Amino acid sequence: MTAIMLSTMVILLLLGFPMMMPLIIATLAAFFLFFDMLNPTIIVQQMIGGVKPTALIAIPMFIFSADIITRGRSADRLLDLVMRFVGHLRGGLAVTVAATCTLFGAVSGSTQATVVAVGGPMRPRMLKAGYDDAFTMALAINASDIAFLIPPSIGMIVYGVLTGTSISELFIAGIGPGLLILVMFSAYAIYYAWRHRIPVEPKASWSERLQAIRRAIWPAGFPLIIVGGIYGGIFSPSEAASVCVLYAVVLEVLIFRSVKVTELPRIALSTGLVTAVVFILIGAGAAFSWALSYAEVPQTIIAGLNLHEASPTMVLICIAVAFFIGCMFVDPIVVMLILIPIFLPVIRSSGLDPVLVGTMITLQVAIGSATPPFGCDIFTAIAIFRRPYMDVIRGTPPFVFMLLTTSVLLGAFPQIALFLRDLLTH
Repeated sequence: MTAIMLSTMVILLLLGFPMMMPLIIATLAAFFLFFDMLNPTIIVQQMIGGVKPTALIAIPMFIFSADIITRGRSADRLLDLVMRFVGHLRGGLAVTVAATCTLFGAVSGSTQATVVAVGGPMRPRMLKAGYDDAFTMALAINASDIAFLIPPSIGMIVYGVLTGTSISELFIAGIGPGLLILVMFSAYAIYYAWRHRIPVEPKASWSERLQAIRRAIWPAGFPLIIVGGIYGGIFSPSEAASVCVLYAVVLEVLIFRSVKVTELPRIALSTGLVTAVVFILIGAGAAFSWALSYAEVPQTIIAGLNLHEASPTMVLICIAVAFFIGCMFVDPIVVMLILIPIFLPVIRSSGLDPVLVGTMITLQVAIGSATPPFGCDIFTAIAIFRRPYMDVIRGTPPFVFMLLTTSVLLGAFPQIALFLRDLLTH
């Protein structure tokens, strides 16, 4: 049965069908070939059940707020803030890209929105300063991974819903690995600029820096709402997402006046289309996972890998490798929907902290999304930068190495993720 489901998915993907179709058709094929004694309405029930958890309401809200601010001035103000403080250093432009991706990740929670908002305006400036185009594009693509870790993170919401893990704790656990990646990327950017003798930018005066701080105060309110609101007991994650939408509208429509009220329906329609795709994938993935579970495929795989007798460290390594490889080929949400139910029993029996596992999975999903051959962020960059595939991926190896190093460090030193969680929840 597993072979039929997987081969059906691969064939349909190669034929160019969107990801939702292979999931649904593979599930239907398994159902009618192997579960013909069951009522077909079970598939519909499983799909509806997959999108029923109330925590999923946060996803369209965060997407909507990200769409609004991407069309507004928040990204420009965050870029200007970072540039005023580090732009004059050797490698300052590249460090600005990495740092702004971190800040914008705390605003949008979307890797692809971050590539658009930060990579788009910064690439011409970096090329003019003497940076190689391959380095520039690879930095923008991989630094956007930080947005998947820094709260709000759509990947962590999906993991939290599938496993019943606290989304609030997952959000806070992503901050440590995200900052570690920022430090690594910044160090590499400084080394790259020194090695290639990239000229430095003029140093900003303190009056210019204070002006940049004043201009960036309003966009900086997003992480305060998300992290401060949730851990201050004011909002749940879903409520924080809704407040972010209201804040984005007030910011871009009333204060910055960069988005017109008449544009909001069009932005909402765009958000609705993206949300529909995400929720169809979630529903289809729920039905697909049910079919695998009903056929006891997870138990067979876990028994074949002998993970029930493996150490927690080995279980974490197997999970990391599986998710990293999966996201190199398939949409991240789909990989999570398929693999998390398979590994969930052994996660629970191994004694691993589910928040640590969720952070590791989110990190691997982020890395795979920016890794050849089919990482989704690569194709976003191709569309934005209008460069061929090989040019876009040529500079990625050093960044992928640093991201994998972060994975190793996270596995060896779990407190990288858990320190802030433990500090705020105890």
